[in-house]
Amino acid sequence: MALAALMCSCVSTKKIVYFQGADSLYTQAQKVMQQYEMKLKPADQILVKVTCSEPDLLTVFAQDVVMGTSGGGRTGSSYLSSSTSGSMSNAYAYTITNDGCVVLPAIGRVAVSGLTTVDAAKVIEEKIKEVIHISDPGVTVSLMNARVAVLGAVKSPRVVSLTSERNTVLDVLSQCGDIADTGLRQKIKLFREVDGQRMMYEMDLTKADVFDSPAYYVQQNDLIYVEPNKSQSIKSSAFYTFWTAGATIISTLATVTSMIFLIKNNK
Repeated sequence: MALAALMCSCVSTKKIVYFQGADSLYTQAQKVMQQYEMKLKPADQILVKVTCSEPDLLTVFAQDVVMGTSGGGRTGSSYLSSSTSGSMSNAYAYTITNDGCVVLPAIGRVAVSGLTTVDAAKVIEEKIKEVIHISDPGVTVSLMNARVAVLGAVKSPRVVSLTSERNTVLDVLSQCGDIADTGLRQKIKLFREVDGQRMMYEMDLTKADVFDSPAYYVQQNDLIYVEPNKSQSIKSSAFYTFWTAGATIISTLATVTSMIFLIKNNK
């Protein structure tokens, strides 16, 4: 039994070494794929900061706004600050509604779903110029609640909060303590919602071409699942549990029987 367990515990390095083939692939510099910008989605929380050289025109934003995807929720917080150039700024947090809009005070509904934060800022700027007639608005949009869930054979399954828009699947897995010894590095599955549809991507971290995967850069609300190997599946099965318990009972009975025979022989 010990010999069998030892043989089962031996794992080929091809199954655990990351980025195999990189030595030959990266003899010359490779162009980095820049596809990490996140697209805004319903239920995302965003921070909208408006800057203007005419502070009186920003007073329309100095009011409580309702947050939430269904007409209710908590009240957004705001702040008003001045810069050295004399311009004023006002920032609010909003939740994108189910139909993909953000509702701004005195501006109304602005469709931002499917846009990057940069593009959403441009759309809001144009809306402010049109409605409030501010000639020089500066708008910055930031995503606040971006996160990725990680399940399966990792050392610390958890929900990872993203601190920027440029996060890779490796960044997320490293925050979970890396893949556990029982995890299959060749079978990383990432589930993503795109335009109302759920898509699945598979990645093999033992291959150097993982950097070219469309799922290499994560998006908000992604779900990453690391598949366990067969030995872990067997250990988690009811058969293995009963087999282990049965082996323990048989071993105990054998020990007791041996002691009884020894005592009788000594007599």
